[in-house]
Amino acid sequence: MKNERIAVRTRVVRRLLATPDAMIQQVVGPPVTVDGRVLARAPQLMLWAGERLGMTGDAFSPEQRRKQLADAAGLVMPVRTDVHVFDRWIPGPGGEIRIRCYRAHGAPGDTAIVFFHGGGWVAGGIETHDGPCRVVAAVTGSLVVAVEYRLAPEHPFPAAVDDAIAAYAWVCEHTGELSVTSGRVGVMGDSAGGNLAAVVSQQAADRDLPVPVAQCLIYPSTDAQFRQPSHRLFAEGFGLNREDMDWYRAQYVPDESAWDSPLVSPGSETDLAGQPPAVVITAGFDPLRDEGRVYAEALSDAGVAVTYRCYDDQIHGFFSMGVLPGGMARITEVAAAMGGLMRPGDADDDGTSSAVGRSEPRRRARPGTRRWAGRTP
Repeated sequence: MKNERIAVRTRVVRRLLATPDAMIQQVVGPPVTVDGRVLARAPQLMLWAGERLGMTGDAFSPEQRRKQLADAAGLVMPVRTDVHVFDRWIPGPGGEIRIRCYRAHGAPGDTAIVFFHGGGWVAGGIETHDGPCRVVAAVTGSLVVAVEYRLAPEHPFPAAVDDAIAAYAWVCEHTGELSVTSGRVGVMGDSAGGNLAAVVSQQAADRDLPVPVAQCLIYPSTDAQFRQPSHRLFAEGFGLNREDMDWYRAQYVPDESAWDSPLVSPGSETDLAGQPPAVVITAGFDPLRDEGRVYAEALSDAGVAVTYRCYDDQIHGFFSMGVLPGGMARITEVAAAMGGLMRPGDADDDGTSSAVGRSEPRRRARPGTRRWAGRTP
């Protein structure tokens, strides 16, 4: 693809994952069906290979998890080259915070999206999510500001929350310096980063900060109690399992009394009125699937404009897996949905971003809310 750099090993992985379904079945067996959904064959092959190559499970130290995620990130994402990238350091509550800014060549960049990476609050960083952030910048035309917040267990809760809020506040206060229009700052994140994006959105008004213009929550963690059925359905065998979730939670929030705090579990917040328009994305074969759906419904019930989409045949982490068949298209689709919120004039006449909601039947619409799209359990 034009404006795309692909490492040799990434090309190899992409070709392997493009193996015809009939051949995949000979290797990994019949399709996997759970809860009325059928897992796509390429993720099934990826999971099968990961188990045999020792890339999943049994990595229960922060150092192992960080290396595991960094190694995987280098394999599964092409790199967009039509984006200007620069790093800088900004003040934070625990010392300087590293940020990385992305602006697409020729794009106005007059809106900003503050991006929080996933990795269970223990792993991940600017480097592991460089690929998706480049796509978001290229597709939305916004300045994307990726935040390298402090990680647990060295810096347990609330360090990540404090850094996330501080970084968001810094961007809002420096829009002129960043050539961004004042008041046009949104938040976005995947998994643990989706959790932080939701927390920042909730906390902004309470901390005398501008409420984000939009939020994009990609398979977000919203309930530290793991109460939803998807945690049982996908407890093992789909990449992110229950043992992983328990471990990440213990590293990040060892104090159980904090689990129901909205700063840890944004789904526990009872007053969501006034929250910014949202795109909420989930994966069909993900322990976090139902948390995201329930939070999207709670936002909608509070009168917030919401676009929801469940990618039924995907697993947790697909937003960073551009090598999957259709992977870059999915990442682009999610980014375009956020772009539609950042630039409302680019949305469809019916209020739904053109990137999300056209391929599947409408679920429901409420007055003043964005139409729903996709399946829900």
